[in-house]
Amino acid sequence: MPELIDRLGEIVGPAGLLRGAELAGRSAGYKRPLEELTAKALVRPASTEEVARVLELCNEAGQSVVTQGGLTGLVDGNLSTAGDIILSLERMRTIEEIDPASATMTVQAGVTLQAVQEAAAEAGFLFPLDLGGRGSATIGGNIATNAGGNRVLRYGMARDMVLGLEVVQADGVVLSSLGKIIKNNAGYDLKQMFIGSEGTLGVVTRIVLRLRPMPASQQTAYLAVGQFDDLPKLLDFCNRRSGGAVTAFEVMWRDFYELVTSAPGANPPLPLDYPFYILMEAMGGDPEADQERFEMMLAAALDDGLLLDAVIAKSQTETNAMWALRDDVESLRTFGPTVGFDVGLPIALMPDYIDEVDKPILARWPDRRRFVFGHLGDGNLHLTYSVGDASAETRKLIDDAVYYPLASRGGSVSAEHGIGLSKRPYLEVSRSEAELALMRRIKAMMDPNGILNPGKVI
Repeated sequence: MPELIDRLGEIVGPAGLLRGAELAGRSAGYKRPLEELTAKALVRPASTEEVARVLELCNEAGQSVVTQGGLTGLVDGNLSTAGDIILSLERMRTIEEIDPASATMTVQAGVTLQAVQEAAAEAGFLFPLDLGGRGSATIGGNIATNAGGNRVLRYGMARDMVLGLEVVQADGVVLSSLGKIIKNNAGYDLKQMFIGSEGTLGVVTRIVLRLRPMPASQQTAYLAVGQFDDLPKLLDFCNRRSGGAVTAFEVMWRDFYELVTSAPGANPPLPLDYPFYILMEAMGGDPEADQERFEMMLAAALDDGLLLDAVIAKSQTETNAMWALRDDVESLRTFGPTVGFDVGLPIALMPDYIDEVDKPILARWPDRRRFVFGHLGDGNLHLTYSVGDASAETRKLIDDAVYYPLASRGGSVSAEHGIGLSKRPYLEVSRSEAELALMRRIKAMMDPNGILNPGKVI
């Protein structure tokens, strides 16, 4: 095996290979900040060609490879062992081209989401994918997990923003389909096989991203609602009145709102008197007219009883502060060890689902802390529990309570974070045996030696 690592070093050069003591100080990621990376070596190729040669060698040797991006994942999809080679794309951070005519951007997979957003904005475009880890999360990781985030309601998931991909297969063969056209029905859309596959079918190295026109206006508001049934009614009301201009509809149960607004320096936009809070965003093309329509829309919602209270951001500073509250997941760690969940289910079924989940947990841990929020417009719910115990037994009991009730509701154990290692035992909750069998056959066909992110997803 030392020979293999030496050969990998010859491919990527001295700057591209870390091993032994050189790995010290490198974190295992956001979910495991105090753990250091564990691996035989970390390989950092600088091009698709180098990735291809690395995978070809590892495939011939039967060497397992774990691909890592920005290490912001929450399902242990990036977790490596002492027997793995880590393939990091952190040296592949070039924005190769912005094409205004086709409204596309071609990037290497190691570029951060924030860098893509800023480059698009500088060119007069919007790249709408957005999430709290934007400064660290990489586009390759976003594609590999089919990331969702804050604006799925209007713009869709990561897969809806990809026009072309370059992917290296397990045996080192490169599939390069970096097309810039939206309409392309020339046979199977092979790129979709890799989007959301979490590095188990191939390694994404370059992407053609679809850009959108930069909106001329952005309206942001915090809204208060008195009962859950009014949430979908309010969303429908605002979508209709705005002509589909609503880009975000982030709902926070009072427990989460109280938590983030009690953080040092936080300024609650609305009083702590209401059961539900919404961070709503709308974007349009006429700043003055859009603002007036936005205010009139919310006034009408108040008159109709769909809203109890509202506050509208009057500046970019206020807008940023409003979003900072929603993005403040760090406050969830205030109460010690936490167990977080990302699930999807029909909006109308959420209250009953939450009650069913909470009953066994509350019976076992009467002092449990629970926080609920989500991208409600797209059926994505986030639950976090803190019970004062981080043991594997406790995690299993809470996992069971959260995941199994999804089966009868047609829900998903993962709305946007992927399956990775931590959700693999529960994949059968959301997928039929026939679907699981097909996934296994696809994995066996595309990675017959099982070297790509083994043990993850399927």
